[in-house]
Amino acid sequence: MASDQIRLEPATQNDVPVILRFIRELADYEKLTHEVVATEETLRTSLFGPRPAAEAVIAYTGDEPVGFAVYFQTFSTFLGRPGLSLEDLYVTPSRRGQRIGRRLLAYVARVAVERECGRLEWSVLDWNEPALAVYRRIGARPMDEWTVQRLTGDALRLLAQSA
Repeated sequence: MASDQIRLEPATQNDVPVILRFIRELADYEKLTHEVVATEETLRTSLFGPRPAAEAVIAYTGDEPVGFAVYFQTFSTFLGRPGLSLEDLYVTPSRRGQRIGRRLLAYVARVAVERECGRLEWSVLDWNEPALAVYRRIGARPMDEWTVQRLTGDALRLLAQSA
């Protein structure tokens, strides 16, 4: 399939069911289904409410949604400029190998350049060799000296209460 048959469109509220479906499919692929608690309502509020926390783009073949990317703004104090963080990038299994993921990534990169961001960053599971291979081919480099830290649930609430 030629890449020019792929259409990328910024997501709208009407895309929330598709976004949630892709999130669940991605979680299944990553063996993290048990962590998905998002609902259409929480996504609608988070992506399209009064203070959107992120943006999404949907890839289509004809009228069929075949992938998506979700990204949000960050800030680098060292650069003194904003950045973008890619939260999720997913292409349905039957459409992989058609450069759709690369097109989604290029779309987000273009947004970063247009917004004069200093960087585009994302995380990838260390066992996801197909994704790692794509990222190496486009020039991405791992940040081996950094370790992601995360607070969730009770630990997050406990720290917040101590403020």
